[in-house]
Amino acid sequence: MSRALLVIDVQESFRQLPIWRVGSNPDLVDRVSRLVDAARTDGERVVWVLHSDPGTGNVFDPASGHVRLIEPLVALPDEPVLTKTSRNAFTTTNLHQLLTAEGIRELVVCGIQTEQCCETTARLAADLGFDVTFVTDATATFPIPHRDAAAGLSVDEILADPRTLGTADILARTEYALAGRFATIRTVAELTGPVPVGPIG
Repeated sequence: MSRALLVIDVQESFRQLPIWRVGSNPDLVDRVSRLVDAARTDGERVVWVLHSDPGTGNVFDPASGHVRLIEPLVALPDEPVLTKTSRNAFTTTNLHQLLTAEGIRELVVCGIQTEQCCETTARLAADLGFDVTFVTDATATFPIPHRDAAAGLSVDEILADPRTLGTADILARTEYALAGRFATIRTVAELTGPVPVGPIG
């Protein structure tokens, strides 16, 4: 086993946020599930990461009950579930130690959010010497308000602001930043094969 699938922050916390309804990837859970199934079939390590903000009272506070995988995703008993409090999956966990102990040198990265925890993890992983594959279509993100936008805007107000950075631009910028420097960009289909088509009628 030299490769691991890293599933970052695909957690119920995000589904509690108003911005969830305008996320970039309605099929995220299905696509992550396909990657997980393929990794398990190939005997590769699957590592789950959840984000936690203890004591904040928000949806990322473990006390909220939302710091858990979005159903129907389930970690098997032998699959690590790490909890981080930083943007990247390394700084506040034992992820590096875990991967090194198992001789893993390749990482496949997916999850939420594309340009935050996923991209930051991919960059750091590359700096640590890992060969990183970034599966953009198995990540998700949300529109980003302009830096000068007022705090506390509703989702509709964020979307109405012409300065808001849309999800398509966010995804493209992340790929431009990572490709050829920190990661190889791949799709779910490239890693798992085409989506099976059921019988018609």
